Amino acid sequence: MKNILIIGAGRSATALIKYALAEAKKHNWFVTVADADPKAAEQKVNKHPNGRATWLDVTKPNDRREIIERNDVVVSLLPAHLHIEVAKDCIKYKKHLVTASYISRDLYQLGEQVKDAELIFMGEMGLDPGIDHMSAMQKIDELREMGAELTAFRSYAGGLISPESDDNIWHYKFTWNPRNVVLAGQGTAQYIEDGQYKYIPYHRLFAEHDVIDIPGMGDYEAYPNRSSLLYRETYGLANIPSLVRGTLRHVGYCKAWDALVQIGLTDDTYPIMDSENLTYYELVEGYVIKNSDDALKARLAKMLKVPQRSDVMKKLEWLGLFEREKIGLSKATPAQILQHRLQQKWTLKPDDKDMIIMQHEFEYILKGKKELLISTMVLNGDNSVDTAMSKLVGLPLGIFVKLIMQGKIKATGVNIPVMKEVYDPVLEELENFGVIFKETKKSLS
Repeated sequence: MKNILIIGAGRSATALIKYALAEAKKHNWFVTVADADPKAAEQKVNKHPNGRATWLDVTKPNDRREIIERNDVVVSLLPAHLHIEVAKDCIKYKKHLVTASYISRDLYQLGEQVKDAELIFMGEMGLDPGIDHMSAMQKIDELREMGAELTAFRSYAGGLISPESDDNIWHYKFTWNPRNVVLAGQGTAQYIEDGQYKYIPYHRLFAEHDVIDIPGMGDYEAYPNRSSLLYRETYGLANIPSLVRGTLRHVGYCKAWDALVQIGLTDDTYPIMDSENLTYYELVEGYVIKNSDDALKARLAKMLKVPQRSDVMKKLEWLGLFEREKIGLSKATPAQILQHRLQQKWTLKPDDKDMIIMQHEFEYILKGKKELLISTMVLNGDNSVDTAMSKLVGLPLGIFVKLIMQGKIKATGVNIPVMKEVYDPVLEELENFGVIFKETKKSLS
């Protein structure tokens, strides 16, 4: 095997492409980076002797198949719904496939075909999902080998802004797909606590967040993900009494985001009429009942049940939601309008540094004693291009692709990275890039 294809040259591809090109030079491999925006691909390949950039519209079957057929391993950084067509082509031409996305039901259904073709399809090989699976499973397997009985597992991760670049009242900037941030949490979060299933619908999610202590970093807010229960069997924790996976944000974020949810500005199900001619003030006014002669801010504060001078109202005002500035987006949904506004306010400056925090908490019984093990990883980016997010999404992909190219991976079929042959070498190499989990233990007896 000599040829690697990376489909997608967006912001999360930076570290992957840099790593893949460096390894290609060492091993005499060749890397093709394909994107609908060839200039973005060219910029990331940067005339490397072991790489090339090319145009690809992945929705054009003939072009897609032609480029897949010429390579040995395909990395898809496409939106998740486009992976399935790439996957079918990889089966047809007997190519391995790696993605950072959650594995869809359609992709899992290809499992037998992938095994029959003796191919490796690895999904969820990024940060979250990805590093979370590997670091959790490594520790869970260690505890089992010690004879421990796990009674609770809690896992949290957040893409945040580094303290030195934290210069706005929300303490947040976009470090990944803005649309995913705006739509985060929609649906119903499900988890288990003390043997009792818990369900938190979207309209309550941000109001009912927890506060989590991150050793050395202080308190952060956490709200549960929708997917907490999906991994009980995968992790071998089918009977565990407590399990939750959550997202981290700075203190104060969740209550203010809940205000946006309550107003209706995260709704993506309908367009706002004449949205391009409305001002942000008029948009918000449209959501607030005029039941008094009070100004809009006073009526909105009353609707949200917060003081007018509260931190929540200050955050809404900072976003410019009371300004008489035209929105300028035609036939836009409330969520699209909100995303448009946030991208004007939450974009990283060139020298800004992002920060990833991941923390696992394992409660277990060992030799009759109750123990708590906290495993924490914090990584800061270098700037707005070489971000921690890009590193922690891209590096696991790149390392795993190298392992495939070297013939070190034997697990065929459609998988996620919860097996020892994957997590041990990937996590070991990630330590060279500063991805180190620090542990603290406490006795609960």
